[in-house]
Amino acid sequence: MKRQAYNPYLPSWEYIPDGEPYLIDGRVYVFGSHDKFGGGYFCLNDYVCWSAPENDLGNWKFEGVIYKKEQDPLYNEKDNVLFAPDVVQGKDGRWYLFYTLASNGVMSVAVSDTPAGQYKYLGAVRAKDGHILGTKAGDVFQFDPGVIVDGDKILLYSGFSPRPGRNCDALMQGRKGDGAYCMELDADMLTVKGEPVRIAPGVCCSEGTSFEQHPFFEASSIRKIGDRYYFVYSSTYGHELCYAISDRPDRGFVCKGVLVSNGDVGIEGRQCRQAVNYMGNNHGGLVRIGGQWYIFYHRHTNRSSYSRQACAERIEMNKDGLFLQAEMTSCGLNNAPLRGEGYYPAYIACRLYSKDGACFSEAAGEDAPFFTQRGKDRESGEEQFIANLQDGSVAGFKYFDLRKTREIGILVRGNAEGKMTVTDGKTVLACADVFVSGQEKEFSVPLAGTGEKIPLYFCFTGKGAADLIGFTLR
Repeated sequence: MKRQAYNPYLPSWEYIPDGEPYLIDGRVYVFGSHDKFGGGYFCLNDYVCWSAPENDLGNWKFEGVIYKKEQDPLYNEKDNVLFAPDVVQGKDGRWYLFYTLASNGVMSVAVSDTPAGQYKYLGAVRAKDGHILGTKAGDVFQFDPGVIVDGDKILLYSGFSPRPGRNCDALMQGRKGDGAYCMELDADMLTVKGEPVRIAPGVCCSEGTSFEQHPFFEASSIRKIGDRYYFVYSSTYGHELCYAISDRPDRGFVCKGVLVSNGDVGIEGRQCRQAVNYMGNNHGGLVRIGGQWYIFYHRHTNRSSYSRQACAERIEMNKDGLFLQAEMTSCGLNNAPLRGEGYYPAYIACRLYSKDGACFSEAAGEDAPFFTQRGKDRESGEEQFIANLQDGSVAGFKYFDLRKTREIGILVRGNAEGKMTVTDGKTVLACADVFVSGQEKEFSVPLAGTGEKIPLYFCFTGKGAADLIGFTLR
């Protein structure tokens, strides 16, 4: 029996945000930046790669470190983070890794003979007059690349469009930050052949356009589907990945809405203040596997924006080529509800909020539940868990086939006394009296028989704070 696929789909000790998925020779490869658990900033670790067979998406293989920040000649102790990358196969058959180092506004390129590396530094993207693009006032600020080889053209998409203000103005230093831009590259993968063309406006200039409700912020990602170009990006609001479509790669893009929100904002008309998970920035891309489209994105953990994890969801395309917003689930790549038997770790929850609801992760208070781990970064001795379930906190999991399930064992620890009620969102399925004092204990109770696609919501009511470690369906 194949291993089931969960969200997050990588091991719970791995923190890969900004994931760009590609199907290459029967395997799905994910290239992203690399957060550090407990880190004080974004993307502190070197680039790594993970891959899985296209017909076994619960079986991910660690391909190792593919590129180190010290390989870039501009690296120093201050400029020491590798932001979101993208990878493309060039016309020569080699693989090219595009990325930015820290916030210097310069796009760098590394090259490898195979998709999973090792990559070697090649150079910095430069304008047609030879200067490094992003080093002069008036240049496009280079950030979050999206790259595609389209026939005889090599196209680079890039941009960063923060709200105007003192800190952002100092960062931009006169460089363009008014949207996303498309640039055609020469065969050397480094030289921009013409002038960059803006394809999506930022918040400062989106009024009156199709992007007005979802202005471009960052996270450029590009796919060609049929004869149309799909540009995926993160909006000014951060939590949502949006998309725009055009018949041409460098103009005419029209915003078509939201692909996924890491707070499920937009699902069932939900507003930001009604988010069902702690939110933050978002970044990802589309891939088609076995005839099914998926959107890859990331979630936030540890009450921080700096420990993000890779997630993916099925997403449906209608007959007009438009996508319907995907909901967050625990079983995204599984392609079916999870089995109604066996042990499930708490960290695969797709909803998490306190009695006051959810918010952006950086604003979470002391009463907020959160995903976390014991030990240091990249230590795999113990799985993640949900910490700090206080009175009224909810952890939700979607979906399970519970047609034959008759009992649930709830594994908790901490210092708490109260009840753990399990519902499907409407009906109480189980209720356990919970009392723990430091130690780890399982509380087993009957589970009412239900259907083949059922969510499970765990709500703690009582005193103290409980950690939810996992649960067993029997």
